[in-house]
Amino acid sequence: MNNMTCYFSFSQRTVVNRPLAGTIRRGKTKAEDKVLEQLLLSDEKQRAEHIMLVDLGRNDVGKVSKPGTVKVEKLMNIERYSHVMHISSTVTGELRDELTCWDALRAALPVGTVSGAPKVRAMELIDEMEVTMRGPYSGGFGQISFRGDMDIALALRTIVFPTASRFDTMYSYATDSSNARQEWVAHLQTGAGIVADSKPDDEQQECQNKAAGLARAIDLAESTFVDFSDA
Repeated sequence: MNNMTCYFSFSQRTVVNRPLAGTIRRGKTKAEDKVLEQLLLSDEKQRAEHIMLVDLGRNDVGKVSKPGTVKVEKLMNIERYSHVMHISSTVTGELRDELTCWDALRAALPVGTVSGAPKVRAMELIDEMEVTMRGPYSGGFGQISFRGDMDIALALRTIVFPTASRFDTMYSYATDSSNARQEWVAHLQTGAGIVADSKPDDEQQECQNKAAGLARAIDLAESTFVDFSDA
């Protein structure tokens, strides 16, 4: 399961790159939501992070686009989700005649939102410092038509369900004569952008805000299960 945000699309020779960076929690009322929106848009750290990624997006689109066609169609708009809101922008360009959608996708990956800048050095540091593999987190999921149109989304908030048989699970679904129980172990994945003036506590809180929607989805899913084994 994942909460995916459309990041890259290609249709009728137009490349679309949508940087998404800058995050704040949702308000409990419309009025609070509006206050938090203005707080997010006025935050210099969040703005700087977003503009950096817009520049990266322009560079990625420019690699495969015809000269003079790269445009920032939308700059620093607000997108709202269940528990957080983000700053988003849209960069477009017209693909060069000799290239295909695959060339455009190759130029966009890995996206700056999940790698940082400069990309090559950032990826080297990620490989050096991150102690676990990301798995599907920050990867691309989407659809590609037979005529070459493409919509690719980033898995920015994911739930991974590997399975295992254990005896201490809360659910008593017997899998064999030993009464071992099948357990679904949920791994929640979220992240935050780190820059020079980031505050660790704030970044941790951002991750928790993003994960709240995933945890809520698990709670709702669990509420639909009824265990009759002990009846």
